[in-house]
Amino acid sequence: MKEIVIAQPLGVSKETLDTLFTPLTDKGYHLTLWDSLPADQEDLGNRISKADLAVIANYPLKKEALDKACSLKYLCVAFTGVDHVDIETCREKHIAVSNCAGYSTESVAELAIGMILSLYRKLAEGADAVHHGKTGAGLRGIEIKNRTVGIIGTGAIGYRTAQLVKAFGARVIGYNRSHNHDDITYTDLDTLLKTSDIVSVHLPLTAETRHFINGEKLSLMKEEAILINTARGGVIDNKALAQALKDGKIAGAGIDVFDMEPPLPDDYPLLTAPHTVLTPHVGFDTEEAMKRRAAIVADNAASFVDGKQKNIIC
Repeated sequence: MKEIVIAQPLGVSKETLDTLFTPLTDKGYHLTLWDSLPADQEDLGNRISKADLAVIANYPLKKEALDKACSLKYLCVAFTGVDHVDIETCREKHIAVSNCAGYSTESVAELAIGMILSLYRKLAEGADAVHHGKTGAGLRGIEIKNRTVGIIGTGAIGYRTAQLVKAFGARVIGYNRSHNHDDITYTDLDTLLKTSDIVSVHLPLTAETRHFINGEKLSLMKEEAILINTARGGVIDNKALAQALKDGKIAGAGIDVFDMEPPLPDDYPLLTAPHTVLTPHVGFDTEEAMKRRAAIVADNAASFVDGKQKNIIC
């Protein structure tokens, strides 16, 4: 009997996954569901050691674990980015890999908007004032309407974020390798950073985009500008960002992604930087997104078995 192993929780019920994978279990596949995160790479390797098809989400999958997966033919990454997976080893072992692009477009874009509103309307400071018997003195906010929002990366999530800020009355400019939307005014990166009141980053993490926004690029931004990153950790140099915030070079930042998965170490620079909204990589995590993701996972697996791989990474 061939094995399908979902090696970490996917945020939906066992009953939902059983139903979604019925087309494959009806074909004789056995489905194993893990309801906890792996303890380490050895544990992950043991979980997938007998799998023909395996599913992970955002837990790192390294060579150490892949080397134990002697039967693995297909890996579904229940996530948009795959930089946490050793894709080169997958290629060497002839393991086909797919991702689950598209499930979190709305949820991530909405979090970006939430961070903008939190920074512009000083929501955390307001809540703190109420809890400590203070007034709204010093908490006057500003509006998104008539601001210039620069979108770095106008793929699905970046474009959806652009649509949402336009609904608030903002002007949108964009930076992307391809000018893929006629209703966005595209410009070069330096011009975008110099002219935007809000910069929202939506780039995948690759060798080319690591620390794409570094100290030099941050220095181009206006002092009253804010920076939002709900995409991938590592695209922004967070150490340089923390320093820019401490020096008052920019007005604020909303960050959902870091150089590592939370919990962050106590000395992580952004933890002591002012005017920040920090969230522990939850942009993708809504009830609706988890249901969409599970459906994509099951469809990816069934398509691979039918010889029609979707969402191909390799």
